[in-house]
Amino acid sequence: MAEDSGQERTEEPTPKKLQEAKKKGQIARSKELGTTFVLIMSAVSLLIYGPDIGRGLHTVMKRMLSLSRNETYDTTKMFAAWGAVADSLLYPMSMFVLVIVIAAFIGNTMLGGFNFSWQAMAPKASKMSPMKGFKRILGPQAAVELIKALLKFGLVAACAVFLIKMYFYEILHLSIETLPNNIAHALEIIAWMFLALSCTMIVVSAVDVPYQAHNHHKQLKMTLQEVKDEYKNSEGDPQIKARIRRTQREMSQRRQMQDVPDADVVVTNPTHFSVAIKYDTEKAGAPIVLAKGADEMALQIRKIAKGNDVPLVESPVLTRALYHTTEVGEQIPEQLFTAVAQVLAYVYQLKRFEKGRGRRPSKLADKLPIPDEFKY
Repeated sequence: MAEDSGQERTEEPTPKKLQEAKKKGQIARSKELGTTFVLIMSAVSLLIYGPDIGRGLHTVMKRMLSLSRNETYDTTKMFAAWGAVADSLLYPMSMFVLVIVIAAFIGNTMLGGFNFSWQAMAPKASKMSPMKGFKRILGPQAAVELIKALLKFGLVAACAVFLIKMYFYEILHLSIETLPNNIAHALEIIAWMFLALSCTMIVVSAVDVPYQAHNHHKQLKMTLQEVKDEYKNSEGDPQIKARIRRTQREMSQRRQMQDVPDADVVVTNPTHFSVAIKYDTEKAGAPIVLAKGADEMALQIRKIAKGNDVPLVESPVLTRALYHTTEVGEQIPEQLFTAVAQVLAYVYQLKRFEKGRGRRPSKLADKLPIPDEFKY
């Protein structure tokens, strides 16, 4: 959708986008960084284990060049001879290879971290497309790789010429040294030259790592439409959510209207707000708000109350306080106990009077005891 719309990728990738890219194996990687780390650690390993490898090679050459006639024609003795000389090379060569393997793992996970993805391993027809192959060959990424290759060639060639000049006479001197010192010395020269050549790759890696990180981040950028679509998929369509909220509100209003006939009293503003209250001493220790509403809903509450002989009491300040501080089904705040108690007492006395069991109650006080912080 985003590609068809022609929108530019200007938005930062969302956490979901980054997570999906990681599952697909799309993470920042620098081949130059991995290669540089492997080469440098190989050179260091050669410096450490080079002398042992040199001595082992000397042992092998000495043993193989001093085979007797019987050992030459007897295969069993030949294999025994090979087993004897292998011991001298097994440990240093094993450690040398182990260092390289560990360096390869660390070097290739330094940028982007470790990640295993089955999706990246799955075959894709797009990777076998000749047209896309030509695009990759002639694209900007190929140009960058060509520049890196030229840079590597130039740096390595210049460093190699310098090292050959520096070690020239030392290399010539190897021909007059005795065994096994010349082998160990040759390996030492090779290791130092190898290390110096490998260090030239640090310059290439220093350029490639920021470029790969930037290029990966650029590829994961999203269009504004993609961000909107992802929000809809993860959070839900705003229109659908609004419709759900409206339906929930209507259901809540219907439940409130069903509870209004059970109220003991409905306090009103008298026009804008209505709050239905019930006080059941057996179920709750304080009066409960059964329903509340403003404007049209307030009018509906009053109509239902009148139709079910629920007393209506005008108290603008108390009604606004109850409407703004209490939700449906909650007990009224403690600070409003006294004011609501006076209203309920007035209603109870009025009901007794209507049944002929008492005298008419005096008019409800205009100013009920309501704290200033509850006045709206």
